[in-house]
Amino acid sequence: MITMGILDLQGDVEEHQIMTQKAFDEMQIEGKTKLVNVLEDIKDCDGLIISGGESSTIGMHLERTGLLEYIRESKIPVLGTCAGLVLLSKDTKKDQILLGLIDMEVKRNGFGRQRMSFETEIEFDGEKYPGIFIRAPYAENIADNVEILSKYDGKVIGVKQDQYMAIAFHPELTENTLIHRKFIEEVIECVE
Repeated sequence: MITMGILDLQGDVEEHQIMTQKAFDEMQIEGKTKLVNVLEDIKDCDGLIISGGESSTIGMHLERTGLLEYIRESKIPVLGTCAGLVLLSKDTKKDQILLGLIDMEVKRNGFGRQRMSFETEIEFDGEKYPGIFIRAPYAENIADNVEILSKYDGKVIGVKQDQYMAIAFHPELTENTLIHRKFIEEVIECVE
């Protein structure tokens, strides 16, 4: 049984739960989701999803609750979407708390503000995917040991380093489980 933690602070938490469970079902894997808000919540999780929201606020919450240190030290697999991509980076050129687990910088609101949000078909790890971008960041100054999974308009919007995956868009708002399935595969590999 795989237990997937979903940070329960901001963003589309319920939508991530639904898509993760749908991915478990499609993969015929016994799995469940668990909401994570404080340190005790994460201790029996095999992976963690950090969804959208305001990255500075999420970072302060992670530090205040001890989750920041636990995530770094435990090496638990993490999928960061939108604000999660920001949090997984090493630098944003802003003064904010970051996990620093992927060797890259991130341009916050790289595709513009809220009113410039958009949907478009992208390619993710060689497959067509419906990208939903809401105040989306993008990755830059990426180290050689970071795998690029997706680009849009010349900008890097999906990366993976070791057991950490980060994307600029919102997979939980689609009907396509590709990203959740790929992350579950990563978690299973780390658990075995």
